[in-house]
Amino acid sequence: MSNEIRNIVVVGGGIIGCSTAYYLTRHPAFLPSRVSITLIEASAHGAAQGASGKAGGLVAKWAYPKEIVNVSFAEHVKLANEHNGKDRWGWRYVNTGSWEGRGELSSGLSGPRREKSLEKTLGLEDGRKGNSSSRKLKGLPDDLLWVKESLTQSYSPMAPDGATAQVHPYLFTTSMLALAREKGVIFKSGTVTSIVESSGKVTGIEYVESGQSASQTLPATDVIVCAGAWSPKLLPGLPIEGTRAHSIVIRMSPTATIAPYVLFTEITGTGNGVVTPEIYARPDGTVYACGPGDDSPLPDNVDDVAVDGTACENLLKNVSSISDELRDGTVDVRQACFLPVSSIGGGPIIGEAQSIAKGLFVATGHTCWGISNAPGTAKAIAELVLEGQIRCANLKKLHPSKFF
Repeated sequence: MSNEIRNIVVVGGGIIGCSTAYYLTRHPAFLPSRVSITLIEASAHGAAQGASGKAGGLVAKWAYPKEIVNVSFAEHVKLANEHNGKDRWGWRYVNTGSWEGRGELSSGLSGPRREKSLEKTLGLEDGRKGNSSSRKLKGLPDDLLWVKESLTQSYSPMAPDGATAQVHPYLFTTSMLALAREKGVIFKSGTVTSIVESSGKVTGIEYVESGQSASQTLPATDVIVCAGAWSPKLLPGLPIEGTRAHSIVIRMSPTATIAPYVLFTEITGTGNGVVTPEIYARPDGTVYACGPGDDSPLPDNVDDVAVDGTACENLLKNVSSISDELRDGTVDVRQACFLPVSSIGGGPIIGEAQSIAKGLFVATGHTCWGISNAPGTAKAIAELVLEGQIRCANLKKLHPSKFF
């Protein structure tokens, strides 16, 4: 890195932005006397208000794309060891399985609402098979007691031991931000309205501080856009769109024993054909469940994301239909978020957008794998910004020039 003074602005307080701020401050070339970092988030409520705070928190070696996964999983392990991730953000290894069977409901469900798969299992081979009445032949592990054996058609592990872990996404994201702020990162709450450039080089951003109406200018030598589904508002032509996904968090009874499993289910008998909720047991006594996505329009601000109560109720009924423990729990949270996906396929999009302006970087479009792939993405962007090249991975296929 040269001796120039660098003013780096990270746009977006989700997991990608907060992790990027963290990795910038841990890079050997980071000198607080010569490099300032400002992270700006549009939500008036702080960081991790979108998908980064409402995700399942799955971390997997079998995620995609492999270019990032191969770096990111090892970085997750390193972060957890260095910062006590077990206690700070719920880091632990989990079992991952495919469960097939039928559900038992006391009432019917509403019809599907423009649902579409989140495609989280694209990195795995389909191993579902077996249709025996015995627990052993069904494949049910001895400790997976919180789904009904009588309703199970088959269970199959989806990944080897040590290949899947989990974090609490809100705690992980806010911890990354807190650790970055300890090294001098400045956090601002406001909406970035434009990126300012001169002679093909980034010179700053225009933004409106939360609660204010007047626009302000913040000088910058480098701008990193990590605004998820909202990134195209700053970069028209960026092929990113939002898929809305609903989720619930169920508080389990203190007497319930919930072994550490993440289940990808196929449930029949609930009144809607086959439903496919994902169910995540967490170490804090809760269980997270999410359903497929829909095409609800993206609001102007993450704080304005609407929650469809019917979608949450259907999700609760679906997961409760296979488990007395889930049925007896109490719903703590009903929520929705928008996942950023590439409208032309592929992604995420990671690199410098030189065709627009030198010093403009993009890191978005991580689909349902933002939490898992954040450390690898952040490490790559930190290297690119502070060294001028990415050394930890070959991300040529993810470069912005391949997308817009």
